[in-house]
Amino acid sequence: MRTTSSWKRAAALLAAALLLPLLVACGGAAAPAAEPTAAPEAPAAEPTAAPAEEPAAEPTAEPAAAEKDTTLNILYWQAPTILNPHLASGTKDFDAAGVILEPLARYNSADELVPYLAEEIPTLANGGVAADSMSVTWKLKKGVKWSDGSDFTADDVIFTWQYASNEKTPATTASNYSGIANIEAVDANTVKITWKAANPDPYVAFVSYSGQVIQKKQFEKCVGEAAMTDAACQAANLAPIGTNAYMLKEFKPGDVVVYVKNPAYRNADKTYFETVEIKGGGDAASAARAACETGEVDYSWNLQVPKDALEPILAAGKCEAIAGGSFGVERIVVNFANPDAALGAKRSEPDQPHPFLTDLKVRQAINKAIDRKAIAEKLYGPTGVANCNILVVPTAVDSKNTTCERDVEGAKKLLDEAGWKDEGGARTKDGKTMSLYFQTSINTLRQGEQAIIKANLAEIGITVNLKAVDAGVFFSGDPGNDDTLNKMFVDIQMYTNGPSGTDSQSYLEGWTCANVNSAEGSWNQGNDGRYCNKDYDALFATYAAETDVAKRTEMAIQLNDFLINDVAVMPLINRRTPNAKIIGLNGPTHNTFDSGLWNIHEWSK
Repeated sequence: MRTTSSWKRAAALLAAALLLPLLVACGGAAAPAAEPTAAPEAPAAEPTAAPAEEPAAEPTAEPAAAEKDTTLNILYWQAPTILNPHLASGTKDFDAAGVILEPLARYNSADELVPYLAEEIPTLANGGVAADSMSVTWKLKKGVKWSDGSDFTADDVIFTWQYASNEKTPATTASNYSGIANIEAVDANTVKITWKAANPDPYVAFVSYSGQVIQKKQFEKCVGEAAMTDAACQAANLAPIGTNAYMLKEFKPGDVVVYVKNPAYRNADKTYFETVEIKGGGDAASAARAACETGEVDYSWNLQVPKDALEPILAAGKCEAIAGGSFGVERIVVNFANPDAALGAKRSEPDQPHPFLTDLKVRQAINKAIDRKAIAEKLYGPTGVANCNILVVPTAVDSKNTTCERDVEGAKKLLDEAGWKDEGGARTKDGKTMSLYFQTSINTLRQGEQAIIKANLAEIGITVNLKAVDAGVFFSGDPGNDDTLNKMFVDIQMYTNGPSGTDSQSYLEGWTCANVNSAEGSWNQGNDGRYCNKDYDALFATYAAETDVAKRTEMAIQLNDFLINDVAVMPLINRRTPNAKIIGLNGPTHNTFDSGLWNIHEWSK
């Protein structure tokens, strides 16, 4: 049994690890520091200056060959199910793909852009970003090889755009490429991207986890519907050829991914580990113990564990918590379509309005009834704070206009006004009782959140039926499975995500009418709540056309406020959830706008 002083030390360890100064400048997640400033001569944003990618230094005191541990063991309790990032829905899949594939640039832990497949970051100063914001030119690294030994060229970059932007390809990354009018190969190692309209965010495409480049030779017959239906394309989705430090050896979807060193990698002689294994399964608590108590793995992802359980695990002193910035916003998504199974093939289709969640007063009542403070204090502790906004990073776009204080009586009044009368503790209207199906992934902390929210809504007369789905299924994006977040065959659901860069345009586009999920789009368009508001679309269009950085910041806040006031989504917690590494593993950092494995080529022991 722990003494009181031991518990205090554990709490102090957790707080010190997690309440780091927020850095930002640039999500899957989020953080605070200086936002990139625009050069005075043009509206396009300059990224924070960052050094070119540097390979890790050789270990200074390498043990004898027989003693050198060259296997890196990673645990993701949400198991990867696909390795094509352009068809992925979950962080687990983007991260697993990123061990093989690379974008032109990634964000580092200070929210700075670092070149990967690119030779340098294009800016106004170096002439890469056009003064009129109509184009950006990327210079690609020379001599880069795919793991099959073929040359990486501008054609692969152009093809990736053609693949992801094709309307019939169910690409989850489509919004990152939809603004491109054309990409031309200036030469084999230079691409010029021309935008459909002046674009203040030249880094929206080919950057971060959504910007990973796939090989034209492998995927050229997979554009459009074939991406998900052709057997050869399905095989490619599970075994992509890449340019990163590791290549695939074995993949068992929903279980394990094994990688080996890529001999064609440009810095293969600097790559420390011979083998990398990402094991999936278990839960967040067992993942935490595997790195922090038993040492079974070197790195554990996403310690989304209730604070009372996490504190003593970290206090064992065998691991380091990696946290900073924001892990993303935990939110409730409202289904504006009807998920009733009786509708058959029309279930949750956008042309089937929800019987009561389309009523603003009902959504407002649910939002007012939720006790965010209890969720934060009882479950998250220092790993999350109660939050009202869908945009929290960069800090400049974190709105001060919204409130989400709990108001039970106000919620009851709204339901009364909407015609839902309290009949002995249950809300009824036209002979029907209000009840909700509420789903999320299987996770002790999330089931704790569900329990609190169920009790909150019971106080205002709404019955809630809880559903917990295996995380590997929930985040899989598998169009053949009815339990994915993309299909959303329930009334409300809960998960975390955030922007993939400092500019929020592609993220905010996820609530536009054009992106509502449907069977026609293999449920992958990105708007899982089927929210559609022409006024939001009009405001978004104005925002997308604006090139002045200050004005864009103001408009991003307006769009955030629009979604919050219309209760299109209900933010709950700004998460600062840590990952963990064993003492002695060098390289892992937190990351707000990119994968936690963003620099895996530099990791060593």
